[in-house]
Amino acid sequence: MSLKVTFDLADADLEHFRLIMREARDVAKDKPRDEILASAEALLVEVRGAQVPDFVSIRLERIQLLVDMLRDEEWKLPAEESTRVLNALAYFSEPEDLIPDHVPGLGFLDDAIMVELVNRELRHEIEAYRDFCDYRTAEESRRSQLGKPIDEVTKEEFLASRRAALHARIRNRRSRERQRRRRSGGRSPFSLLP
Repeated sequence: MSLKVTFDLADADLEHFRLIMREARDVAKDKPRDEILASAEALLVEVRGAQVPDFVSIRLERIQLLVDMLRDEEWKLPAEESTRVLNALAYFSEPEDLIPDHVPGLGFLDDAIMVELVNRELRHEIEAYRDFCDYRTAEESRRSQLGKPIDEVTKEEFLASRRAALHARIRNRRSRERQRRRRSGGRSPFSLLP
């Protein structure tokens, strides 16, 4: 039997997570990119080795997608978007949590909440990256079925056009969101990242 539990985060709760994210970014700003990525992956290893509730492990596995997005040499995420993803991962590279990770059953709950907030904040980047991966896989499969080898020049050509379109889509969607917020006079409750 499973039980569904939901809760709402009030503005004060969200502000607390924004503050924590800002602090993590400030601490991580002097850390090398690879160190932040390695720390996020180390957290995943720790979670996989611990007994955590499914709702926590499912959410924390989403961190891997963010790491992959930055390490994928074919994706070539532009600097602005790359910085946003790296800033999000900064929280997960900090050993000091709101709830210490060693607390049985609840230690990764704050991390799971932050992943949920980060995923909402980076939804355009995540959707575009998933689309790119799907496109790459489908194109490689199609070429394989046709019996045509994929040389690197041809592969880069077909990926470059799709990548450019998806990068533009990220920027356009974020720009439209900012315009909607300005018109409504409000700020997104999920504004964790600059």
